[in-house]
Amino acid sequence: MKPLFRLALGLGLVLASTSPRRRRFLEEWGLPFRALRPSGVEPTPARGETPSAYACRAAEAKAQAAAKRATGSLILGADTVVALGADVLGKPRDPAEALNMLTRLSGNAHEVVSAVCLLLPDGGKRVFFDTSRVHFRSWPQAVLAAYALSGEPDDKAGAYAIQGQGAFLAERVEGAFSTVVGLPLAPLAETLLSEGLMSPVVP
Repeated sequence: MKPLFRLALGLGLVLASTSPRRRRFLEEWGLPFRALRPSGVEPTPARGETPSAYACRAAEAKAQAAAKRATGSLILGADTVVALGADVLGKPRDPAEALNMLTRLSGNAHEVVSAVCLLLPDGGKRVFFDTSRVHFRSWPQAVLAAYALSGEPDDKAGAYAIQGQGAFLAERVEGAFSTVVGLPLAPLAETLLSEGLMSPVVP
C-alpha cells in the first residue's frame, strides 16, 4: 500500500499512546511516528464535567506527559470515553465490572467521544473532539457474560471493542466509525493539512 500522506519536511511525530488501533490508523496513512506510553497521567472525570471536556483534558494530559520526553516533535495525544447519559464509563477493573457496563449499554444508545490534543513544535496547541452515537441491540445476559470473560473488554472504555469480537453488540452507529475505534480521523486530517503539518502524496 502506497503512503497517502507525508509529514512536513523535518517534522517528527510522536503518538502519546500505545493503542494498536491508533497506531494502525497512522500506519495506514503512511506516516512515520514513534509511540510513547504516557503512563500514570490519565485523569479521572471531575464533578459536573461533560464527557467531551473530560476527553479533551485527558488527551492533553497524555500529550503533555509525552512532550517531556520528546522535544521538538509534533505530539499527538488522544483519549476516548463512552458516555451513557451523563455517566462516563471508563475501563473495567475486572470481568464483573465489564459485565455491569455491558448490561447497562445493552438495548440502549450511548455516545463515544474521541478527543485529540496536538502539541506543535513551535509551542502551539490544538485540541478538538468528535462524537458518535452507538446503538446496542438488547442481548441475553449469558451472551454479555461470555463477552465480558473473553478478555477483550479489559482495556476498553465502556468494556467493548467495536472493531473486534464486540462488533456484534452494535446495531448501528451514527457518526464516524474511527471515532468509536479511538481516533477521529476526519478532523485530525483536516487539522494536520490546514496547519501544513502534513500533505498528500501526489506524483
